[in-house]
Amino acid sequence: MSNRHQPAQAPEDLAKFFVSRANDGDVDGLVALYEPDAVLSTGKGEVARGAEAIRRFYASLLEKRPHLEPNEQQPTLLNGGLALTSSRLANGVVTAEVARRQPDGSWRWCIDHPRIAKEAGG
Repeated sequence: MSNRHQPAQAPEDLAKFFVSRANDGDVDGLVALYEPDAVLSTGKGEVARGAEAIRRFYASLLEKRPHLEPNEQQPTLLNGGLALTSSRLANGVVTAEVARRQPDGSWRWCIDHPRIAKEAGG
């Protein structure tokens, strides 16, 4: 990983890095936020399993060059080396992710459901 792909030192860093890297069109930087065998819900009941599937999903998504706004992060729920993170997006969508502490002390997502719910009125 290059210096621009610095690891998340806290679970809350993951969402911040995600927005920044997505807006930069940095597919490799997005994949670096996940464990090699992570799972990502891609919508429509489909799941991307592993780094290569996650890479393909984000490469396709970023072809459209979307611009993401910073999220409203919800309080992180920690249990040892696991963390449940969640964000409320500007459009009312709520995300849910499970992050795991890595051997070097950094954090990476192992499960990501970026569209778990949409709040009423959002």
